Amino acid sequence: MSHSAITFIGGGNMAGAIYGGLLDNGFGSNQISVVDPSETAQEQAKSAGLKRVYGTAPDEIEDDLLVLAVKPQIASTVLASLQGKLSEATTVLSIIAGIDAQSLATMLGLADTSTIIRCMPNTPALVNEGMTALLANSQCSEHGQSLAEQVMAAVGKTIWVSQESDLDTVTAISGSGPAYFFLFMESLTEAAIRLGMPPEEARLLAVQTALGSAKLAGASDDKLSQLRNNVTSPGGTTEQAVLSFEQSGLRGVVDDAVLAARKRSIELSEEFGA
Repeated sequence: MSHSAITFIGGGNMAGAIYGGLLDNGFGSNQISVVDPSETAQEQAKSAGLKRVYGTAPDEIEDDLLVLAVKPQIASTVLASLQGKLSEATTVLSIIAGIDAQSLATMLGLADTSTIIRCMPNTPALVNEGMTALLANSQCSEHGQSLAEQVMAAVGKTIWVSQESDLDTVTAISGSGPAYFFLFMESLTEAAIRLGMPPEEARLLAVQTALGSAKLAGASDDKLSQLRNNVTSPGGTTEQAVLSFEQSGLRGVVDDAVLAARKRSIELSEEFGA
């Protein structure tokens, strides 16, 4: 990756996290381009030390990787402006939610999807703790796949999936997942406040407990159910809380929420696809 060049189309928060991660991992500032009409995004890129910052895309893009980091609502317009500008050797990495590879190829004016890699990151990438799933066409070059994986690994962990429908599931689990955990922490904080804890301390109790639990799970080879059992002493306080969750149908609530998110992901693909 040391000699590869990357252009970001879109310089918002997620793009900033990714190129920031690349810089932290030894990628040269002269190897990264950012294209975004927003002066704020341009200033952010320049403040990070990038030299190749533009308001509009150059007439020719010959970099090894083109990262599409724009909102799906404006994707068709932005991608249409790139038609005819891409080198045949350029691999396209899309972090645009809800637009499948064939639609991306159509918007870019490409003959097929052989150079397109889709991925679904999540917002913890902003603190280099992201979870990203990637999907490549079977004809995509090994160099392109390797580069895409290294780029996303700069802001967290990665996995590869085998079909577009898997990305709908990933969206419902890890893509939207941070909001689920924030909601649980929010609820736990509110419960502590109702029981008399000061708000700042209540928040700290909830957030640090979530953080510590996640780190413990990540460091352990035990099943999550075993880790839960390790905390749940027979006849103790945790057992009563877990029993209340189970009696309230928590598992079914989670299943329903994931299915609703996945369904919406499919709908968005149909809405924004070419």
